Amino acid sequence: MGHAGMAALAVRYLRPAHPPAPDARTPDPMPRPALRAVRADEQPPPAPRELRRVLGRFASGVTVITAPGAGGEPPAGFACQSFASLSLDPPLVVFMVGRTSTTWPRIARAGVFCVNILGAGQGALCRAFAVSGAQAADKFAGVRHSPAPVTGSPLLAGVPAWVDCEIHAVHTGGDHLIVVGHVEALGAEESDGNDEGTGADGPLIFHRSTFGRFTAFDA
Repeated sequence: MGHAGMAALAVRYLRPAHPPAPDARTPDPMPRPALRAVRADEQPPPAPRELRRVLGRFASGVTVITAPGAGGEPPAGFACQSFASLSLDPPLVVFMVGRTSTTWPRIARAGVFCVNILGAGQGALCRAFAVSGAQAADKFAGVRHSPAPVTGSPLLAGVPAWVDCEIHAVHTGGDHLIVVGHVEALGAEESDGNDEGTGADGPLIFHRSTFGRFTAFDA
């Protein structure tokens, strides 16, 4: 199955376009847990709030995932912390997106995306793409961007690095989807230390719901 077919399948998981025929078996995107008795001394799973509190102590970089509009739609984009390199050969990257995201189906329909890795001076840009609901009507308003070289996805001006991808595979992972991208092109800007307020002045770090900067030191 090609990247477009895999993306379309993911959209069907999120929002079925038509009810299945009476004799058709609808694929289950999430495995059914085995039923078993719960022991009296068994600890319950951690609550989402506690999970968020503890895992929030893990510092991460910040990206904006963008995609061109498909079928006359405007371009799509959202702020994403859960991005990582997956494989060097073949060249693959991965990001995670909530199954209830309203931006993801538009990226899936495009079948391609660009990972815009944000710099220390781009916290406001991250916030602009982190909005949802009515406020997310036009996240690209006032944001300079150009087409990424292979996919045409929006490449945001001033980012220190970017990765242009086609959707390679989509997997389910609880309340999120795991999106694997095949890298088609990528690039990075060198910083001279004099780029305050742009993306080139080191990476943007997110830790415990706040933005920060990276400072190098000798171990």
